[in-house]
Amino acid sequence: MPKGYWIAHVDVADPEKYKDYVAANAEAFAKYGGRFLVRGGQFACVEGANRARNVVIEFASYEQALACWESPEYQRALALRKPVSTADVIIIEGYDGPQPG
Repeated sequence: MPKGYWIAHVDVADPEKYKDYVAANAEAFAKYGGRFLVRGGQFACVEGANRARNVVIEFASYEQALACWESPEYQRALALRKPVSTADVIIIEGYDGPQPG
């Protein structure tokens, strides 16, 4: 079964208040098995638009990733993030098929 991922591109307007969101989202990610693969860090935008912060979170399945987003735990955290940031977020199923080579 393919894994599921959240891919987020975020601009943070208030870093101090954003910390409240970071603290609050831990409950949902722990409950649904979210694991950060990317959480900020250095990047190069080689094509298209970008935001200041990039995040990739891995889940055991697409269904778990979607359930985490829809959960009351995450929705409480999201209510803290929305007033202090702008984001583009997708939830996507991973790929388990053949690879080149």
